[in-house]
Amino acid sequence: MAERKTGLSRRDFMKGVGGALLGMAAGLPRPAFGKVAQAGNSRVVLIRNEDVVRALNDYDAELIQAMLDEALVALFGLETPSDCWAQMIRPEDAVGIKTNVWPYLPTPPELEGAIRRGVLGAGVPEENIAMSDRDVLRIDVFRRSTALINTRPMRTHAWSGVGSLIKNYITFDHPPDYHDDACASLAKLWDLPTTRGKTRLNVLVMLNPQFHNIGPHHFDPVYTWPYGGLIVSTDPVAADAVGLRIIQQKRRLVFGEDRPLQPTAHHIALADTEYGLGNAAMEKIELVRLGWQDDSLI
Repeated sequence: MAERKTGLSRRDFMKGVGGALLGMAAGLPRPAFGKVAQAGNSRVVLIRNEDVVRALNDYDAELIQAMLDEALVALFGLETPSDCWAQMIRPEDAVGIKTNVWPYLPTPPELEGAIRRGVLGAGVPEENIAMSDRDVLRIDVFRRSTALINTRPMRTHAWSGVGSLIKNYITFDHPPDYHDDACASLAKLWDLPTTRGKTRLNVLVMLNPQFHNIGPHHFDPVYTWPYGGLIVSTDPVAADAVGLRIIQQKRRLVFGEDRPLQPTAHHIALADTEYGLGNAAMEKIELVRLGWQDDSLI
């Protein structure tokens, strides 16, 4: 296969890792960045609840809170959700919560509220917390952020195969710069001054994922289903890889054949093999399954 031209060498990309290593030495949580995230296997928590989805974009807020709490404890191996937030976030942090506002399948307000409560519970004052998608470059908290939480729903996408965690940072830069080769270079978004080494948690929303679309901006609820899940990890590549497998398996079941995404979501594998952002290979992912297990598709 011909080598892909990304415009950013591995040496350039790895310049940010030194700062991440210094952060680890200072006692900060391990950031999901570069080879730091690839030092070993990546833990990914898949938690599901069959009652959390009441309808498309209508979810049980108490169940979402409970799911996130349980997932964090499993992810970090600590006693309580508060302990997990205290490990991720310090009271002096400026915290940007990066969401997604696509109107047909946005980040659920119920989840946004649960994340905000966690950050507030870690001691961060309200004025040092911001939540946004398209306006991140215009919001003071995001511009001076020291910590980021990344969350969005999983859906198929006409330009990148899937829209998921890696792609969610595209509004930190000029989006058209990343559209070549089915958005193959999306991992570069994680080496921007506004994002480098800052991400403390990734939550891929799999409550009503979209498994098929027809052209840009297309949405039909017939191509969603109540999976009732959240995928939680410090490694965005590993989380996306798990979500992608679920989407692909759903497509096989619905279409009765192995129908590849158009275009393929190869930016996820490239985020591992060319950029070292995280682990995309399932043999390097420690998948922890919690809650409802029927039809998990993975």
